[in-house]
Amino acid sequence: MSNKTLILHGWGGSDTPHWQAELASKIAKDYGTVSFPLLDNCHFPSKNRWIKQVKALLLEFKPHTVVCHSLANNLWFWLCEESDMIEVERLLMVSLPSLNTKEKTIRSFFPCPLPKNIFAKEAHMIVSDDDPWVEIEEAQNIASHFNMQFTTLKNAGHINADSGYGKWELIEDLTLKG
Repeated sequence: MSNKTLILHGWGGSDTPHWQAELASKIAKDYGTVSFPLLDNCHFPSKNRWIKQVKALLLEFKPHTVVCHSLANNLWFWLCEESDMIEVERLLMVSLPSLNTKEKTIRSFFPCPLPKNIFAKEAHMIVSDDDPWVEIEEAQNIASHFNMQFTTLKNAGHINADSGYGKWELIEDLTLKG
């Protein structure tokens, strides 16, 4: 069975030249199965609408791997609070914002709970040591809470197109392995 990958963007989307768009393209070019949806009203997101949209995607698409960037990580934690959440094989969490982020436009997502179950057999968190949206210690604590692999990038900002992350071999390798 082929690996189905669901890529979930954060606040504002992750269109080209963002690494998520590059990853979706790479998977598709190699005849892989990928879903890279534009979540509803991405510049002014509603937690409840995003939860509803992604729950439907999880049930229909049945991904093996989910790749989250930024606000999508907090969305995943909210999804883990849902009674009918499904487990995936692999979860990649990149640039998780603080669970106590204070930003008016995305306030429906915060404060964000730390779920009891991460609903992934294998999880890996990747954070930059200078991400403006989270302190490295908070990210490390969350990763260790779920016993997930943890990778720290040096001076990579929010690990997005603005910090130079277009084509990104590490995330391609992690997503496409197995």
